[in-house]
Amino acid sequence: MDFESVKRLLEKEGGPYESTVDSMPQRYFEPFVVQGLKVDLIERGRIVCSMVVPSRLLNTGTSLHGGATATLVDMVGSAVIYTVGSPVTGVSVEINVSYLDGAYVGDEIEIEAKTLRVGKAIAVVSVELKNKKTGKIIAQGRHTKYLALSSKL
Repeated sequence: MDFESVKRLLEKEGGPYESTVDSMPQRYFEPFVVQGLKVDLIERGRIVCSMVVPSRLLNTGTSLHGGATATLVDMVGSAVIYTVGSPVTGVSVEINVSYLDGAYVGDEIEIEAKTLRVGKAIAVVSVELKNKKTGKIIAQGRHTKYLALSSKL
């Protein structure tokens, strides 16, 4: 593929979606991904959620988009930090996602987040996405967050 073709692939100025994209409210992306998510279990250091994969979250290969998967790791992974009493979830320092299998429209997936460590300055969580019917692991993520230190003044 030549450079101009690659450029056209990425640049989306104008076109049929420009007015729609520009009119979207701030912070629309997270609700767009987590709409339909249900919390099945919540306890200290652990959250288990489920959702049916909607067509809006598919990639061109018709499976759950990697960006949506990473957002679920981010969102559910951040929420589990609250369950151990942290007043904040901090900011991401690192997020890693291993994509192991596909999830397709109509598949029910389970998202399980666990705290690995929540200290004064750093929190580390793991998040696993599974196909509820087959038990196959779709993705595994690890999320490290910096917890803003409160001033002693």
